[in-house]
Amino acid sequence: MGGEELEFVKEAFATNWIAPLGPHVNAFEQALEGHVAQDKQVACLSSGTAALHLALIMAGVGPKDVVLCQSFTFAASANPIVYLGATPVFVDSEERTWNICPELLTQAIEDQLAKGKKPKAIVAVHLYGMPYDHDALEAISLTYDIPIIEDSAEAMGSTYKGKNCGGLGDYGIYSFNGNKIITTSGGGALICKTKEEKEKAVFLATQARDQAPHYQHSTIGYNYRLSNVLAGIGRGQLKVLAQRVQKRRANYAFYEEALKELSGVTFLKAAEGYFSNRWLSCILLENFEQRETLRLALESQNIESRPLWKPMHLQPAFKQEKSYVNGTSEILFKRGLCLPSGSNLTTETLNQICQIIKQTLS
Repeated sequence: MGGEELEFVKEAFATNWIAPLGPHVNAFEQALEGHVAQDKQVACLSSGTAALHLALIMAGVGPKDVVLCQSFTFAASANPIVYLGATPVFVDSEERTWNICPELLTQAIEDQLAKGKKPKAIVAVHLYGMPYDHDALEAISLTYDIPIIEDSAEAMGSTYKGKNCGGLGDYGIYSFNGNKIITTSGGGALICKTKEEKEKAVFLATQARDQAPHYQHSTIGYNYRLSNVLAGIGRGQLKVLAQRVQKRRANYAFYEEALKELSGVTFLKAAEGYFSNRWLSCILLENFEQRETLRLALESQNIESRPLWKPMHLQPAFKQEKSYVNGTSEILFKRGLCLPSGSNLTTETLNQICQIIKQTLS
């Protein structure tokens, strides 16, 4: 916590604004609009997954539609596609950013068009805070007239060529889950281009209640709005976002410097114009066996690390879905490890982690 969150929460209690509406929700949305881009509209919701779900609805996705989705990601990027009865088609990564590969994406679109099925949307992810190649994806989006849903759950505070991630696509989403760079304990946000889109999202997120003196519903809605109490936490958290990004990037820089002599350890570098918040510091080892040896060595000292995301096209829940793969995400999954990356890590703890890594790998 940054310090001011409790004051906002106390204010919510003192004014009896507890429900999923209120002054903190409005103020948090305005602050997020100021962060992401002045020409964007933000609707605060109960989770990043809820935001993805509504973004797909806003993009016109329905039953039996095809949605192209980055394979190397967390399941929440793909699950809302299935909620709508649509079909996820998974696209592998490029080595440069670990994110969706523009060449494979083009191949997937052309293949689907040849089958008479134009994809309804593209779900692209800024993985671990590293931006995807937005220029390439935007060109594809415009060529084929397919909207981009920008999954920035892990990328708040990251920028692409000076523009904040979350405001690049046709729709964007943030997550404020407990493990994100700032948190409301549970929460998220949908980023839209127009006020009309925001109003539609809020309408759907509040059970799609029609204007009437009684409860009347002409559309299926959802209980997705963020509470005023949690929005108060978010207002306090947003004030320290820059500090959180600075600390996460400092963690990454520490690991990179401390482990530079280990020939079998490599890092994901940021290309020119790519600014990553380094939400998680990740390394690649030489092979699966080395990765597991290190993970277990850290675990034996009560230090948690974790393999990189298991690609969606390898997940049992999605084994029947079509995928376009080049092997990149499978290699990353087998060789990659997320190191401790919390904003409250001390230099002493970082030194301890790096000593264990050096001892294990040497």
